[in-house]
Amino acid sequence: MNLPRYDYTTSDFKEYTFNSIGPKGSIKKVIRFQKIQNYPVIYNLAFGDLDQATGDINDSITSDNKDRDIVLATVASTVIDFCDHYGDHFILAMGSTPARTRLYQIGINRLSKEISEGFDIYGLIGESMKRFETNVNYDAILVKRK
Repeated sequence: MNLPRYDYTTSDFKEYTFNSIGPKGSIKKVIRFQKIQNYPVIYNLAFGDLDQATGDINDSITSDNKDRDIVLATVASTVIDFCDHYGDHFILAMGSTPARTRLYQIGINRLSKEISEGFDIYGLIGESMKRFETNVNYDAILVKRK
């Protein structure tokens, strides 16, 4: 994907950090991939602001640094990097609230052409997995590199 994105750092290709730059200053973001299932292999993608005190990801804060598309493109870029190092497994993305999950869906809708060039995209509703469609509200999103 040739979209504007932030530079990020990683030491193990399972955790990535970058800075969101905007009217609220520089905000450190963290992306973590954690295996949650062995067959088929599924990794959860956790994403949010870094809590400097605990080192945890705060996925409930709304930083609104006016750079949403660049942040989402950065997250997408780390998914590609992660797959390059750990294989073409399913990656699960689910917001901390239904509204956040919907925000991720909106971003995927906008970037679906670019994403679908290298990934199959699925939506989860309950236990049912279906090919991703626009204008459907999903509980979570799954992607898998082709």
